Amino acid sequence: MYKILIADDEGIVTDSLQYIIRKNFGEECETAIAKNGRQAIELAESFRPDIALLDIQMPGINGLKAMEEIRAQNPRIKTMILTAYDNFDYAKEALRLGAVDYLMKPVNKKVIVDRLTGALREQGLRLY
Repeated sequence: MYKILIADDEGIVTDSLQYIIRKNFGEECETAIAKNGRQAIELAESFRPDIALLDIQMPGINGLKAMEEIRAQNPRIKTMILTAYDNFDYAKEALRLGAVDYLMKPVNKKVIVDRLTGALREQGLRLY
């Protein structure tokens, strides 16, 4: 069983990602949803995800700051930024903080599945 944390303040995004993950990875995957950066940090501590998908612009603590705190707790976690902001400074900061990917919304379902598969394999997790 592997765990994926999804942090985004838009319900349609979290619902869509959960559906894509469930449809493509089945029962081998457990997801947790956070609606803001603070909740993502708290969930990461208790849920201990293998991967975190983080939006940048969320209420309170943004996704980059949340990523920094989450990776301080768990340096092995693979983090991916999923955002509508095509901003070079954001991308540069995400990479500096250790993000394995920076994806622009809307993201094609195949891209999500491919990137999650790659990140899970990097974690040493067996798929199927």
